[in-house]
Amino acid sequence: MAKDDDKKDGAAEAPKKKSKKLLMIIVLAVVLLGGGGAGAWFMFLKGDPAEAKAPVKGVVVAIENPLTINLAGGHYLKMGFALQMTEEAGEEEIDTSEALNLAIDQYTGMAIGELETEKGRESAKAELLDKIEKAYNVDGKHLVMGLYFTSFVTQ
Repeated sequence: MAKDDDKKDGAAEAPKKKSKKLLMIIVLAVVLLGGGGAGAWFMFLKGDPAEAKAPVKGVVVAIENPLTINLAGGHYLKMGFALQMTEEAGEEEIDTSEALNLAIDQYTGMAIGELETEKGRESAKAELLDKIEKAYNVDGKHLVMGLYFTSFVTQ
């Protein structure tokens, strides 16, 4: 009789294990399908957030007088530039003093060799633009979106 009871208990436990496995498979399938659906919604239906928030070009603010900046080794850089403002910045005049100061800080003491190559100039320009964008980000408004060299002479 003890053998019959053992068989009954073993037989009763087997379906429980199967039902737990089946339940786990169903839950996993639901989670995967839900995650796939959410991913598809974010990728295709919602749109690209970078496109939605891309700034629109506004006015260009030219720095009137070129800067003369001391480089390393007795060399110098004569540089003029302009700021591409966003549409969000509006038409009002901005104070360019901070942009001038950041440009002087960026280029002072640089080796002339760094600025003689296109890669070096572009790298320094990207760093300067990043600093200027951060400085002119006021009250959550993105005011500056580009930087254009109007002159760039090293000696």
